Amino acid sequence: MPRTDVVLADPRLVAAEGRLGRTVVKDAVAQAQRRVRQGGLDPEEVADAAVAALPPYAASLRAVINMTGVLVHTNLGRAPLSAAATEAAVAAAGFTDVEFDLDTGARARRGRGAMEALARAVPAAEDVHVVNNNAAALVLVATVLAAGREIVISRGELVEIGDGFRIPDLLVSTGARLREVGTTNRTSYADYLAAVGPETGFVLKVHPSNFRVEGFTGSVEIAELARLSALGVPVVADIGSGLLAREPLLPGEPDAVSALKAGADLVTASGDKLLGGPQAGLLLGRRDLVERCRRHPLARALRVDKLTLAALEATLRGPAAPVLEALHADPGTLRDRAEALAAKLVTAGVEARAVASEATVGGGGAPGVTLPSAAISLPERLAVPLRTGAPPIVGRVERGRLLLDLRSVPAGLDGDVLRAVLGVSG
Repeated sequence: MPRTDVVLADPRLVAAEGRLGRTVVKDAVAQAQRRVRQGGLDPEEVADAAVAALPPYAASLRAVINMTGVLVHTNLGRAPLSAAATEAAVAAAGFTDVEFDLDTGARARRGRGAMEALARAVPAAEDVHVVNNNAAALVLVATVLAAGREIVISRGELVEIGDGFRIPDLLVSTGARLREVGTTNRTSYADYLAAVGPETGFVLKVHPSNFRVEGFTGSVEIAELARLSALGVPVVADIGSGLLAREPLLPGEPDAVSALKAGADLVTASGDKLLGGPQAGLLLGRRDLVERCRRHPLARALRVDKLTLAALEATLRGPAAPVLEALHADPGTLRDRAEALAAKLVTAGVEARAVASEATVGGGGAPGVTLPSAAISLPERLAVPLRTGAPPIVGRVERGRLLLDLRSVPAGLDGDVLRAVLGVSG
């Protein structure tokens, strides 16, 4: 067994240490040495094996090609950043003027560029603020407006937002009390009106973004709830998905501009879903209420970092985000790409074919909406090798076949997909 210090002196590993750090390189060497002890590797191959096992980055997160057909896949990091947002985040990685005015040499408002871009994107908002996710935005609003008081909410909107976290639990954690009105399937304006009183902090309208209730149903729109503002009760709309303006392809999905124009006093939303930016919580609406939230001590604990601010501003100012490009992808073009890839795979001896597919928005947005797409159908046995390959490709298995859906994949990655499938097909 070669000594560890001798292996680490290999020029390739010395260079890697400067890029990845000594701990990462030493772990790769130790892994190769274990393979020698187990009889799976010759001692003279330790350095080569260690080099081959080195990760591309010091972090353990790996870039994945999402071919599940879910455009905003929570388990895969939700919306991918645009090239503009990625470049902005890299530029902000060093020292930046995040809270500094270069002209005057004095302290400046944190992330003012991102705030200006957000305000321009949502002109119906008198003021804006950004925290680290939508749940944080809602918690901040509840703490500021309703700690020790009541939040009036429909029973049909007491949703679970994922991983066991529930809207009512989040709200109660702030010290607020819930005043539930209506029933699971039907709530009327009269229900809200009867519940509003001196103890009401605000009325909350939550978009049920990850499920649908059909049949004998009834709910109250924001425009009608806005009548409660005349009683001095703010109306807060949690739209969830981060859609800032109306999207014709998703007519049932609420957007921030429409909610504010309808009379909502505050709107909370996500930055990393249909907006296509980094994880962030957007708070939009009345200037006095936004300012109260911004100045509350909890806002400091929920604030976003400079990388998020840079990526968010670039998303708002830059070209269309990848999630929007995927949403508007032409089905005919997707079909042509699938057929071209399948033909090349068949020529190489792989059992593949192009098939019609249905994609979804995901990320707790547009429940029930499907988008026509195209996929490459492969034997199911390729699912694990592709998922654990380099780069990892994640598809979905249906009826014993692995489907690689192309709607969420930029055309520029088709070559990578082809090489990956050929590499695991044997």
